[in-house]
Amino acid sequence: MLESGDMQDSKMPASKKETQDKLSSSVYIIFLVVIGDLLGFTVIQTLMPYIFEYYDANEKDYLYHWMKGKIHHFQDLFGVPDEFNKVLFGTFIASVFSALQFLVSPIFGFLSDVYGRKTMLIVSMALFGIVYTVGFNIGPVIGAVFVSQGVKCSQNFYFLPTIFALIMTIIDIFLLVFCFKESLPKEKRALFVGQGLPKAFQFINPFSLFSFNPVINIRPSEKWTLKKLGLTYFSFLFIYSGIQQGKMYLFSALIMILIQCFYVRRIPPGKEIKSATVGVFLTIPAFVLIAISSSVEILYIGLALHAYSSATVVPCLTTIASKFGSTNQKGTVLGIFRSLGSLARTFGPLVSIIGVLKSCIFQRRAECYVMACKSATYNKCDLVHSNAVTR
Repeated sequence: MLESGDMQDSKMPASKKETQDKLSSSVYIIFLVVIGDLLGFTVIQTLMPYIFEYYDANEKDYLYHWMKGKIHHFQDLFGVPDEFNKVLFGTFIASVFSALQFLVSPIFGFLSDVYGRKTMLIVSMALFGIVYTVGFNIGPVIGAVFVSQGVKCSQNFYFLPTIFALIMTIIDIFLLVFCFKESLPKEKRALFVGQGLPKAFQFINPFSLFSFNPVINIRPSEKWTLKKLGLTYFSFLFIYSGIQQGKMYLFSALIMILIQCFYVRRIPPGKEIKSATVGVFLTIPAFVLIAISSSVEILYIGLALHAYSSATVVPCLTTIASKFGSTNQKGTVLGIFRSLGSLARTFGPLVSIIGVLKSCIFQRRAECYVMACKSATYNKCDLVHSNAVTR
């Protein structure tokens, strides 16, 4: 006797079943590629504090000390103490990374409509992975040759991690070239690059991106919906990117994995807006609980609510946005949509770190004023007491 799944497969048309099989295999390949990409990147990311110390000790490194000088100007502008220099530097690096994503995402999204998804994935992986790795390995070595007699092996703490990142990148490119099936047929692609690149400024102009101006041949009602989705996505990530720094990643990640595996993937079509709305509103009690938490239990409850929001809002909003636009403009729509998220991640940490540092400075000054008032009060009491004694 056939199982119910087998009966459904037997009734399914061959062309539809073949399409679903290709889609399933493509999803698995993309999953493996993203895992390899993140492994290679996070290995480098963990070295950032040591990299800062390494280049800080090298007085002849122009770029690092130029950036450090700009950070000092920023500190002077907002009155931030020198002890927060590395915090500001790390925040600046994270914001620059997101700013570059903001610039690249809509352009690569449009190019994928012209050349296909597979081609742009291969190009982006090559550009990101190989250039990143070669820069970390070859750059310091060349600098060491000109500056001194060379760098000893014991000082090359970045060598093995970057080799690992290079291997991950090569595996990713291999999977994309030989295993990934192109999802956008040539007959459904945009006609040529010149069709959109003369308006390239629209792809990096925030006002144009919020209005989704590069997206054409779409009903006004659909474009209005995209605008609202983009603004919601930007607002959510603008707040999220500031609060996420330094939180308990492991606990949040486990909650997010469970929610996305057993809940998000089972959300029926048409219910994404409701799920995203619930996730956005849950950020309010999440932030309140995290802020007022006086015990670990309350903190974990707030983090759990925050993880639920993170696991539902972005996937649901992205799913809704992917339904708009014609086949040859899906890349443009999603490129702009993701670019707005990168823009939020660019300014969110900067605004957050300014607020945090300002509050720390205000708290310190308040403590100083309180101590000064206490000291003055004690001195006044001593004076009154001494006068009373003499009398």
